[in-house]
Amino acid sequence: MDNELDPGPSIKGQDEDRLAELGYKQELKRNWSLLHNFGVSFSIISIITGITTLFEYGLSTGGPGVMSVGWIVVCFFTFFVALGMAEIVSAIPTSGGPYFWAAILAPDDKSAFYSWITGWFNLLGQVAVTTGITFGCAELISTTATIGTSYTATAGKTIGIYAALLISHALTNSFGVSFLRYLNNTSILLHSVGVTCFAIAILSKAPIHQSAKAVFATFYDGTGETPSPGWSVRASPAYVAVCGVLMAQYTITGFDASAHLSEETNNAAWNAPLGVLMSVGVSAVFGFFLLISLLFCIQDFATTVDSSVGQPVTQILIDIFGNKGAIALMTLIIVCVWHAGLFSMTSNSRMMFGFARDRGLPPFFTTVDARFEAPIRTICLAAFLAFLLAIPSLGSSVAFSAATSIATIGLYLSYGLPILIGLIYPANFKKGPFNLRAASRPIAAVACLYIGFITIVFCLPELNPVNSQTLNYTPVAVGIVALWAFGSWFLWARKWFTGPIRQIEAERMGIPVIEDPAAFDKYERDGKTDGNVSIKAPL
Repeated sequence: MDNELDPGPSIKGQDEDRLAELGYKQELKRNWSLLHNFGVSFSIISIITGITTLFEYGLSTGGPGVMSVGWIVVCFFTFFVALGMAEIVSAIPTSGGPYFWAAILAPDDKSAFYSWITGWFNLLGQVAVTTGITFGCAELISTTATIGTSYTATAGKTIGIYAALLISHALTNSFGVSFLRYLNNTSILLHSVGVTCFAIAILSKAPIHQSAKAVFATFYDGTGETPSPGWSVRASPAYVAVCGVLMAQYTITGFDASAHLSEETNNAAWNAPLGVLMSVGVSAVFGFFLLISLLFCIQDFATTVDSSVGQPVTQILIDIFGNKGAIALMTLIIVCVWHAGLFSMTSNSRMMFGFARDRGLPPFFTTVDARFEAPIRTICLAAFLAFLLAIPSLGSSVAFSAATSIATIGLYLSYGLPILIGLIYPANFKKGPFNLRAASRPIAAVACLYIGFITIVFCLPELNPVNSQTLNYTPVAVGIVALWAFGSWFLWARKWFTGPIRQIEAERMGIPVIEDPAAFDKYERDGKTDGNVSIKAPL
């Protein structure tokens, strides 16, 4: 344990030397172990969040068979994505994330373009993840409030709760930065010990258990709104099945957090990629245990699907523990989801801050509050954009699943683009110690093909018939961001956005670093730079 906490001057020197090669000085305190690095990604993945909030979607879109088998299939292919990401993290152990990797791996004349596109898709995914987690938490609170009371959940009330949750996350991230580490430790405990105890409790207390056939081989299509048939009739059962894996795919997102912590992790070239792989692997196992525990403990399938409380997991808990017991366990779930939403906004706001520092967003968002040492402006931006993305829930029955689809597509596209760039331009990919060797390119190809597949699938209609209430607005949101990213690049961004690669070159060449982003524009106007100057925001 002592060696893990204090790797010694040799390892620390290697970490700092590699960071210097990439153009950065060691400015963050490097004291995170492999366990800490893994723990952050594990908490953000938050298996109980994805499974609980999308359990109703899973039951209606394929049923237990698609949920259980789909989980295994999704985790198998997601591990290819994790392997591809881990190899990149080992080679480029910096906190910049996907848009930074894209800039490093691309040829010099294309690095800014790929960085810009990847950055905007990552921003979309980050905002949508915050929306999905926190809006899901609001729905869970609304549902729990109906147990044994006369309270009636409505779209307006739910979005009001959602706004309050976003404010709580924004305030904690802005003014409680010193407590985030302690809250992270609490989150790890809740998502490991808490979830395990939760699953064991329902398994041991349930009066009856479903058969293995019911859990692994039951197909159910609830995608049709009366009197219309479901998609298994209008299209095919396979259509319903591929749409139904959204629950599993949305759950296993956010493992890039291990990469964002690489500059604070000891022996980062090894521990950061291992953190990525461990978070996916452990979440796959824990998530499968939680999922089948819930499926085996369904007391009556018809009652659970058409629950009067509107939430299948809540109905399962009521059937097993009664109202008071269900409220207690739902409170545990809500606390877990609240923590996941909190750290999602943390990651979201830091990504926006980094992107603004590299001029992807206006320089207004590069300010760090001196007193609280937090990027309060990007925190507020993250909360505002997340709220906007949830507004369609006031008039759409598929708004929540659409938000999770947007999150999944946005994040996985931003994961896949650097992997694809490394596949297309292998000469630029200088491997780190975590090297897949001969398997590198086949794994990257599988990862990219899989990401392309889920990008198409999660844009498909989910309910039949398709109307203003059931329209899946995922392709609209993704399309708007794609149009903005590509359109803005060719119209004006290509003239001034140089990407983080310019910052690296500046460090290597000894070009002065500008502390004030606003001064950069003046520096250019005065003819004192050709674009090879970097912006460095205050810590």
